[in-house]
Amino acid sequence: MPRGRRATTGLAGSPGEAGAGRLYMISVVSKAYGIHPQTLRLYEREGLLKPSRTEGNTRLYSEEDLRQLEVILNLTRDLGVNLAGVEIVLNMRRKMEQMQGEVSEFVAWVRQELARAAQEGWQERLQQALVRLPPTPLARATAKEDPGVPAPPADPAE
Repeated sequence: MPRGRRATTGLAGSPGEAGAGRLYMISVVSKAYGIHPQTLRLYEREGLLKPSRTEGNTRLYSEEDLRQLEVILNLTRDLGVNLAGVEIVLNMRRKMEQMQGEVSEFVAWVRQELARAAQEGWQERLQQALVRLPPTPLARATAKEDPGVPAPPADPAE
């Protein structure tokens, strides 16, 4: 079995609820991934994995837990990242996924607003609302003081 990869066979844990996916005991997961059960317990203690528990307090790993474990093993085994680094990477991934969802939500809202504006005939009103203003004295002064700032276009009225 390649390092850090899930076994294609051999994950025969306890059956989960119908439709909830399979759940795997710690012994099955440790054998399938070639890691010691104490390593899995360490990952849980560090907050990197959060398996569910039975009433008897047995750890049960879901398919999502296994995907998370694969990421952890890839980072530690293949890329040499320590556990503190793994935590940072996982937190960054979580934040990026959250931000991606927010951006997608915002884009959907903008599209909805543009469609609504098109139905209400706002294009003409928007074109009429745009007005070109001459540059202000402050913009001209800033351009003279800092040569890196592009000068505003010359005002024909000056």
